[in-house]
Amino acid sequence: MKIQIKRLHRTEFSTIGELLIDGVWECYTLEDIERDVKIKGETAIPKGSYKVIINQSNRFKRLLPLLLNVNGFEGVRIHAGNTNHDTEGCILVGKTRSNNFIGQSRKAFDSLFSKMQKAKEITLIIS
Repeated sequence: MKIQIKRLHRTEFSTIGELLIDGVWECYTLEDIERDVKIKGETAIPKGSYKVIINQSNRFKRLLPLLLNVNGFEGVRIHAGNTNHDTEGCILVGKTRSNNFIGQSRKAFDSLFSKMQKAKEITLIIS
């Protein structure tokens, strides 16, 4: 499975993008803002290609997607949430969007996660 995140809208608080699975639109994303110098818990991960696995999250007490080998970051996950206050470098997903907000996040996550669980291998590309 190839997942692509296209970062589209940037504000002083968040970055909104679109997530595509094998070229087909799936949902919106919300991340922290991109920075030249990382601020812990307030910076989007670097653009690039990442292998993704699904494993148990100690923080969320459930299975979640985890991005591997993200330079300068640890524990970067894809999960539900609505604003930059719900992420510390992770990628949030939602079906609707507005300024610094994504909605219907649990619905978007459940749909995405069920597809990810069926995949043998997952690559995520952020551009």
